[in-house]
Amino acid sequence: METEKKKSKKIIPVILGLVLLVGAIFGIREYLYLSKHEDTDDAQIDADISPVVARVGGYVDAIMFEENEHVQAGQTLVKLDERDYQIKLEQAQAAQQGAAAGTTVAQSQISTTQANSSTARANAEAAKVKLWQADQDYKRYANLVKDGSVTQQQFEQAKAQRDAAQASYQAAQDNYQAALKQVQTTKSQLAVSHTGVDQRQADVDFAKLQLSYATIKAPVSGVTSKKNIQVGQLIQPGQTLFSIVNDSSLYVTANFKETQLEKLREGQHVNLVVDAFPDTPINGTVYNFSPATGARFSLLPPDNASGNFVKVVQRVPVKIKINANKEIIQKLRPGMSVKVSVLVKED
Repeated sequence: METEKKKSKKIIPVILGLVLLVGAIFGIREYLYLSKHEDTDDAQIDADISPVVARVGGYVDAIMFEENEHVQAGQTLVKLDERDYQIKLEQAQAAQQGAAAGTTVAQSQISTTQANSSTARANAEAAKVKLWQADQDYKRYANLVKDGSVTQQQFEQAKAQRDAAQASYQAAQDNYQAALKQVQTTKSQLAVSHTGVDQRQADVDFAKLQLSYATIKAPVSGVTSKKNIQVGQLIQPGQTLFSIVNDSSLYVTANFKETQLEKLREGQHVNLVVDAFPDTPINGTVYNFSPATGARFSLLPPDNASGNFVKVVQRVPVKIKINANKEIIQKLRPGMSVKVSVLVKED
């Protein structure tokens, strides 16, 4: 009995020593780990989710994808009944052709009026020559009538010819000026016709654009989700049809306490453990920091200036880039929980 008591007395200190040793080793390891890392389990996977919105209204004619199907950017996913938009395009093209025909007519009128203007100018020049000749005859007869070389009747006849030539020249000048004004008027009409053609071309372009919107394509490559349409359904402009989760924009949003930000820097190495795949280690890199705390972006931001104040440690979202191969990326889904460990001090 005494021997057993002695043995029990020796075992108890040994056990306590082992417990203290294990506790010390564990504490030292935790201290060394925490001195080099900043951890948080308030993190999740995020991604850019692109809503696909109808830009024109119409009836759904065909749906060319399935729920949760992977699609490529530019792939046709939905077709609307485009007959109405096709008719509008044809109407715009017909109006454009009419405007172009009007321009052709205006151009031919310009050619005609310019020819008339040239003729009127030639007539004015001929009338000017006749007027000069008649004026010279009048001056010569005025000198001759004084010395009796010509009769008064001949002098009066020369004067009448000069007055007639003056009237003819004035009429020719008036016709020439009228022809010039007609040319300017026709040019103005041509400019208006060109403006009409440009306007009709804009109508054609707009009709083509509206027609193209009847074919809805994937804006990005990713997986479709939340399909809210069926064949034959009438949709309105601005209506959200479905969403696409961009498979090339996955990242982790880690909400660190404000007291943990002192040692965090962009570019630091990160170890990620996704709850859904705990045995798959994933590496990451600190990418950037949110400009405000998460509470500041909430629907009702806190106002500490009113009422009683209770200090609450705030959290700041930190964006972490995922460095993983394609196979791992394809397994991840936005919203999955993640444990994040940032290496803040290199060995």
